[in-house]
Amino acid sequence: MGLKLVPIGLLVLIALASQVNSQSWYSQNQNPSYDKPVQDDFNLQSKQLFTGKKLSWRYPDISIDEPAGVEVVLVVLLPADSIQIQVEEQQVQVAVNMDFFNTGQLINPADMSLGGCAAIGVDPDTNRLLFQSELQACGSVLTTTSEELIYTFTLIYIPTPFPGTSIVRTTGAMVGIEAHYQRYHNVSSGALFPNWIPYSATKQGEELLIFSLRLMMENWETYRDTTQFNLGDMIYIEAFVYQFYHVPLRVFVDNCVATTTSDANSSPNYAFIDNHGCFTDAKLTGSNSRFVRRSQDDKLKFMLEAFRFVESGTIYITCRLKATASINPRDSKHKACSYTNGGWFAAGGPNDLCSCCESGCAGGGVGDDDVGGWPVSRKINKGELLG
Repeated sequence: MGLKLVPIGLLVLIALASQVNSQSWYSQNQNPSYDKPVQDDFNLQSKQLFTGKKLSWRYPDISIDEPAGVEVVLVVLLPADSIQIQVEEQQVQVAVNMDFFNTGQLINPADMSLGGCAAIGVDPDTNRLLFQSELQACGSVLTTTSEELIYTFTLIYIPTPFPGTSIVRTTGAMVGIEAHYQRYHNVSSGALFPNWIPYSATKQGEELLIFSLRLMMENWETYRDTTQFNLGDMIYIEAFVYQFYHVPLRVFVDNCVATTTSDANSSPNYAFIDNHGCFTDAKLTGSNSRFVRRSQDDKLKFMLEAFRFVESGTIYITCRLKATASINPRDSKHKACSYTNGGWFAAGGPNDLCSCCESGCAGGGVGDDDVGGWPVSRKINKGELLG
């Protein structure tokens, strides 16, 4: 009996030992251990520390291959020929196609301006915006070169969003517009003063009168130094007699002739004032040449539409001026007559004075009532006609 019990006891011990070892391994690997909080004499508890193992597993990286794309080459649109410019003497006119970008989409007229100036109208037949500006308006900038005057404008397009949205389907644009004008060049001096002693009427004794022909600006207030003009320009000329200490004088233009040299008797020549003050240019050529209504007795202003000879672009204008006392009445030899609207009109005094312009006015030269008179010459250059 005693011999049989021994194996059974061993089995039990082995099983118990195995169980104990299993529990020891489990407690070491599954249950983390915690250090007991430490308390000091003041009963303060320290922080509890975790001493277990951290997890090292992560989600694996995922890689997805994107399908190959197609490279698109953007086509650069050619500039649209959508702007037309007309340059005039004192202003510019600009017409803009409302299909501004040549895409078939019309722009909103309110989105475009010429230097801040809105369009003056829309042509519904051609879908064009019309702009008009004087040379010094609408933000123009003047640039001067040795050959030209250049007025630069800016056409501005700023698209606004579609109503109820904040989107646009066009881009803004700024287009520079230039108006070029040929410069005039100074080729002569100022007013000419005779350096000889003129004829003096015996009634006045030894008196010296000085006459001049002045080129003037359009406002008749400023002298014009430049003597170059374009065909069709208006030449503003002022005949003047210096009063000094004389009795009040009234000046007249007895006749004027244009030549290609300084010799008034040379050929070719063209007499545009004749017959003691008859301005015949308008009657002969249909021009707008005329005397200006007189405002001062010692000055007589007239306007001559520019012309040229076939042989030369340079002309000399020689006028015979004379003066009388202002108190003397006007007559057929002392007048200033212009041909306008099919008839003759006087720049001062009654129009009946001009009735002889169609035939011949009596007398000639300096009469008994004249204080003095002689030719005064002026050189004028003509430029090329601007296109």
